[in-house]
Amino acid sequence: MRVKPGRANARMESKARETVFRTEGLTKVYDTGDVQVHALAGVDLELYGSEFTVLLGPSGSGKSTLLNILGGLDRPSAGRFWFRQTELTKAGDRALTRYRRDHVGFVFQFYNLVPSLNARENVQLVTDVAKHPMKPAEALDLVGLGHRMDHFPAQMSGGEQQRVAIARAIAKRPDVLLCDEPTGALDSQTGTQVLGTLQRINDAFGTTTVVITHNAAIRQMAHRVIRFQDGRIDRIETNDHRLVASEIEW
Repeated sequence: MRVKPGRANARMESKARETVFRTEGLTKVYDTGDVQVHALAGVDLELYGSEFTVLLGPSGSGKSTLLNILGGLDRPSAGRFWFRQTELTKAGDRALTRYRRDHVGFVFQFYNLVPSLNARENVQLVTDVAKHPMKPAEALDLVGLGHRMDHFPAQMSGGEQQRVAIARAIAKRPDVLLCDEPTGALDSQTGTQVLGTLQRINDAFGTTTVVITHNAAIRQMAHRVIRFQDGRIDRIETNDHRLVASEIEW
């Protein structure tokens, strides 16, 4: 997709002023029999258009639970949350399915590619149901895999498979990209390539990007870093100078 620079910059500036997600007192309690686990304990948060945000914190601090609720994969026990001006707190299953289909791209630690489909066909799984998708070849070109579109997952490295998963996520032109440990199964060199891909997508399209990671070095890429502890936001940091992925030392 080609966009004139002036028009692209104006569009991204407009996005950057927009509150994409807002939560009030967001709480999630899991009942495991005799024990209740408080995964989220009253989270108030705003995430903004075109922002690259990193969520940091130990396992069990609530990061993935928050991401799953924002992405419409889970529901809160209490509190409220909005996507733009639409409250999704009590949205029905059909409305959440439409929301996920039309607005959200997901990237997980494990690539979830279909082994019997090649890269282009894996991306096409999304483009066949999206409203205004890219062509699969275009999405694969964006992640540097246009030359590998006829290859199957077993013929690719872990980093290449993750980039196919990113291509699949961005092919429907989502407003937000939610990434849960996208480099968790990768070595540092391959992880840097994947992070560079996410950063380029954020810069080029203004896609609001949220990345969960245990790797504190990745925080240097973010506009903002949100640190979680015991189901709550511990603190929020802003980077006045962001590093590109290739500058990060793991």
